[in-house]
Amino acid sequence: MKIFSISDLHLSGLADKPMDVFGSGWENHFEKIKDDWEVKVSDEDIVLICGDTSWGTVLSEGLYDLNSLKGLKGKKIFIRGNHDYWWNGITKLRDAAPDDTFFFLQNDCVRFENIIICGSRGWTTEGSSDYTARDEKLYLREAERFKLCFKEVEKIRSEGDRLLVMIHYPPFSLKAPDTLFTKMFEENGAEKVIFGHIHGEAYFPLRTHKNGIEYILTSCDKVGFSLQRIL
Repeated sequence: MKIFSISDLHLSGLADKPMDVFGSGWENHFEKIKDDWEVKVSDEDIVLICGDTSWGTVLSEGLYDLNSLKGLKGKKIFIRGNHDYWWNGITKLRDAAPDDTFFFLQNDCVRFENIIICGSRGWTTEGSSDYTARDEKLYLREAERFKLCFKEVEKIRSEGDRLLVMIHYPPFSLKAPDTLFTKMFEENGAEKVIFGHIHGEAYFPLRTHKNGIEYILTSCDKVGFSLQRIL
């Protein structure tokens, strides 16, 4: 079993938001991702998708884009991103999943063999250039959601299990490397943290090691529209 990640697909099957307005690299970007996916992924593998999957604003639009992933091999694990407005009600979403290879995380976790995966959206953190007083409330709320995630992890965790954490926003900034998120990840023994959200010319290292945890950025344009091997 291999684990890969690719984030921020920004699919727009029913929404008029073509991504090539952000540069020629985005032309046919989903075809590039699918071609790479088909080469790398087997039925036994896992692909982590860390938010901003669809530009859809209602569930039916989001499901239209999710169905474009149906038939691609592997188990697909999703968290919500800041643009996933279609993600509204976890029970309805899980009931409407295209098939049993789709998993949606919200204040909980999932386990495959000795791998536990949990995740939440996160938010802009202290020290980020765009962090404001308004963001503090959302930042603290997302920290509480991660507490719920880790409570669920502890219910199923056994000795020798490996913990992967998904978060949409980068869990720290380059000016403030220690945040509520990173402290919880360290306290709960995360091995790797996978995230997206960052695009374009904005700089952030693709892989960072900090206090025993590897942080991996997988926004699709940042990684050349190719799946990144996590484990």
